[in-house]
Amino acid sequence: MSLTPKLPSHRTAVRLKTAKKHTPSSQAWLARQLNDPYVAAAKAEGLRSRAAFKLMELDDKYRLISRGARVIDLGAAPGGWAQVAMARGAASVVGIDLLPVIPLEGAQFIEGDFLDEGMDARLTEMLGGPATLVLSDMAPNTTRHVATDHLRIMALAETALHFAQGVLAPGGGFVAKLFQGGAERDMLTALKRHFAQVRHAKPPASRKDSKEMYVVATGFRT
Repeated sequence: MSLTPKLPSHRTAVRLKTAKKHTPSSQAWLARQLNDPYVAAAKAEGLRSRAAFKLMELDDKYRLISRGARVIDLGAAPGGWAQVAMARGAASVVGIDLLPVIPLEGAQFIEGDFLDEGMDARLTEMLGGPATLVLSDMAPNTTRHVATDHLRIMALAETALHFAQGVLAPGGGFVAKLFQGGAERDMLTALKRHFAQVRHAKPPASRKDSKEMYVVATGFRT
């Protein structure tokens, strides 16, 4: 199973019946969820999150998940990206998150911090060898202050990159979420020193009003 669900071409807009019970910001979020075709498709296909579509779209374009791949998923909850990696042929998937993740057949999850001492060795052992792909869909809690949020996610992505350099096999790949804001250029420069190809992408499943983007790096060089 390749996990390539079709999105509905047209849906009638759903109105929030309990709007008076929610704050304006909550109303906006709930209305967006109810009318989001990716949310509906994820539910219909049994996917754990709409974010699963982002990895599917990145994989369709860049061929990241090879059959037999060993994948580490940083910030794995609720497990949507691990679910896609398993369905698309990964031999071993290990995820880690500060939050618990419901078990997924074929994958392993740790509730903890990937920065803990010795965690890189522990994840590699669970994986059965060096990773061929490290994924990070992590994002810090947002403050709604654009510059602050940008710097926070950049620091998180740079930490994920440092971790990936210690666990990736030669030729491996790395994917991480960023927010557009200027400092991502430094991240791209750092990636180019360690990977043969570095691209940035905004998959169709990323909401148009979101500043999120992804860096996709392949051909890891030690």
